[in-house]
Amino acid sequence: MGKFRDSVDVRALRFAIGFPLMLAAGFVVCAFLVRPDLPEPLAVRWTDAGAADFAPFAAVTGAGAALIVVVGWAVLLQAVPLSRPAMMRRIMMGAGLSMSLFVTTVLAAMLVGQLGLSDARGSHVDASVLALGSGAAVGLGFVMGFVFKADERWSVDDDLAMRQALEREQDPDLARDSVRLWVHARSSIFVMLGIATLLPSALLTIAVPWLAVLLVTVGLLAAAFLFARISVDRSGLRVFAAGFVRVMDVPAAAIDAATPRDVRAGDYGGWGYRIHGNTTALLVSSGPAVVIDRADGRRLAVSSGTAVSADNLARTLSRVAARARRNGETPAV
Repeated sequence: MGKFRDSVDVRALRFAIGFPLMLAAGFVVCAFLVRPDLPEPLAVRWTDAGAADFAPFAAVTGAGAALIVVVGWAVLLQAVPLSRPAMMRRIMMGAGLSMSLFVTTVLAAMLVGQLGLSDARGSHVDASVLALGSGAAVGLGFVMGFVFKADERWSVDDDLAMRQALEREQDPDLARDSVRLWVHARSSIFVMLGIATLLPSALLTIAVPWLAVLLVTVGLLAAAFLFARISVDRSGLRVFAAGFVRVMDVPAAAIDAATPRDVRAGDYGGWGYRIHGNTTALLVSSGPAVVIDRADGRRLAVSSGTAVSADNLARTLSRVAARARRNGETPAV
């Protein structure tokens, strides 16, 4: 029970369960108040020719109350779990209120359209009640979405943030030893890829659709791998092709030297991820890069975007490598 209470917003849970029940009870009470003025049976579906289907008063009120409760619970309960984002919980709380009120409005419009009639065949859905009630349902739903305060609790993410803040407080140089960098090819390269793949695929669409799809897919993959994400911290260097495929993972202790250079991609085998002799490279274009000499004699080359970012990346790698050697870490072979 304790784990359940820690995983849900208890106030929101009480409202999510109680509001549809109270709304359904109010609908049933009002329906019985106007019962003497309603025909028997009641119309429940209409066509262009008039009422088409009928049901007893007890069935209409019972089914209507159950529908209000089911719809309200189905939407409002989505705002209860604390694991969901606060914005999503606000939206679901507002949507649940609107849906519950809208269902009640439709049922009320059905009953009001039959008041004073002895035969439900001449009845209709009251448009005024439907329009006014629907407008109120939407407006109150917006208000609920804005005023509902999602109950935020301390989470695992908060523990991680607190631990990182304490580490930065105890070690002011920690922030200097961390670099996050995205690099990508020049825009002209992507234009060239588009011309080489999209235009031919447009012509092939009529004759060979599957080949057009294959050509576009190859072009998108080639464009994706001309992006790279570089991450450096005190543990070492990690490089991700296309932002998520890890192609380099070098421990800090294995780094012998890091030098900023202006390189030509052709000297390292071309653009993208390449293994050329004892050199591994991920170059999205020719230009500023960082060349890393490993303790085992291998060499790495990574694009760095600009000369300034190349210099910063090289300095950070040299600093974390020196720190790892001072701490006596063993280079990974």
